[in-house]
This record gives sequence, C-alpha cells and structure tokens, in this order.
Amino acid sequence: MEDVVSDLSGKVAAITGATSGIGAATARALAGEGVPVVLGGRRRERLDQLVAEIGDAAVGVEMDVRDPQGSRDLMETALDRFGKLDILVANAGIGAYGGIMVLSDEQLMDMMETNVAGTVWPIRAAVPHFLDAGRGDIVIVASVAGLRGAGDEAVYAATKFAQVGLAGGLDRELRGKGIRVSTICPGGVATEFAMGAGRTPDMPGLADMLRAEDVAGAVVTVLKQPPSMRTLVWSMRSIHEAD
Repeated sequence: MEDVVSDLSGKVAAITGATSGIGAATARALAGEGVPVVLGGRRRERLDQLVAEIGDAAVGVEMDVRDPQGSRDLMETALDRFGKLDILVANAGIGAYGGIMVLSDEQLMDMMETNVAGTVWPIRAAVPHFLDAGRGDIVIVASVAGLRGAGDEAVYAATKFAQVGLAGGLDRELRGKGIRVSTICPGGVATEFAMGAGRTPDMPGLADMLRAEDVAGAVVTVLKQPPSMRTLVWSMRSIHEAD
C-alpha cells in the first residue's frame, strides 16, 4: 500500500449544498488544493459570490438536489467547463429539531427528500462518469446522528442513517470499479445549518462546536489518501461535545 498522499491538483469536483457552511468551506479548501470546483446550490446570489471569490476555477449551478435533472445538470457542467469529473461531495442537507409529533408534515417531507433523495440523485448522476473514467471519489457529508439516534431528532437521524447505509452499500457495489465511497459524520458544526428549525442561538450545547473548515479539512484528507486506501466512515466531534 502506498504511504504517500495523493496530489489533488487538476482533479475536478462537484459539490452540492455549496452556498454556505461546510459546502462553501469545502469549495474553498479544494480550490486551494488546485481542484476546479462546480458548485451546486439553490441560492443564486450566494453561488455568484463564492464563484467570484474563488475565481476561474469555479462555476456555479443553481439547482435543487431533490430534482434528478438538477444533479445531471451539475455533472454535465463539470464536463462542459473542465472536461471531466473526479470527485463528488454530496453535502446538501437540512435539519429540523423537534419530536415526531411536533414537526409538520411539510418539514418532515422536506427533510427526507433533501437528505435522502438529495444524496441519491447526485450520486446517480456522477457514477456513470466515474465508471467511464475507471475511477472516482464520492464523499457523503452525513452526521453523528447517522451513527446514533437522539431525542427530538428521530427523523433527522433516520435520514442520516440512510446516508451511512447508502454509502456502505455503494462501497461494496463500486469499489471494484475504482470508485471510493466515504462518509464524514461530524458532530455539531457552527454553521447556519446548526441553527436548523427549532433551535435558537442561546440554547446550551451550541458553543465550542466544530467549524465548517474542520469538516472541509476532513474531506480533503479523505480525498488525498492513496488510491489503494478507502475511508468508510469518519466520525468527528469537538473535544467539548458530549457523547
């Protein structure tokens, strides 16, 4: 097994949920490694701002991960603009905090569609390109909630368990074809996402969280591992976060 990390320079990455938080931090981190990035998100203004910040190595695609065509558009943009696709970071997700009978039907449906279908569609759109190339990396940004349930987060946790299970199945399905599938499971991260529906800034436990840049660093580290090594699940938390 190789004992050196891979150089990411020149690889091309597509990132969903790229307009803020972990997605935006990952875009900056990968661009800093010489990786052109194709940024997917719903907020056009945020996309334009991030593209302007990164420069010519970035392009934004206004899309909704709940729509399969949006994911296909994202991958096709990578090929049209940069000629290939090497990496997919499936990061888009939303959270809502409250008991099973507290959240509305609409909140639950939106969370399930965004976190589960919104992970499946980008992967389905990227895999054919990876198969053609004989290689590729899929990194799913899930949550520690996908490794253990928590009160008032049951449905959110279910969507994250689904992501972890999806990654495990895809690893078995695709690793023999040169495609690695990794899952990053962060604990609390100080982002807009952390303030999901049902939370307020003064709630206990929100201080001393991980930063979005910490998670982005984990994504880069996973991607830089030698081709012969794969990282199945990386669980990470702030030193201050309780079990």
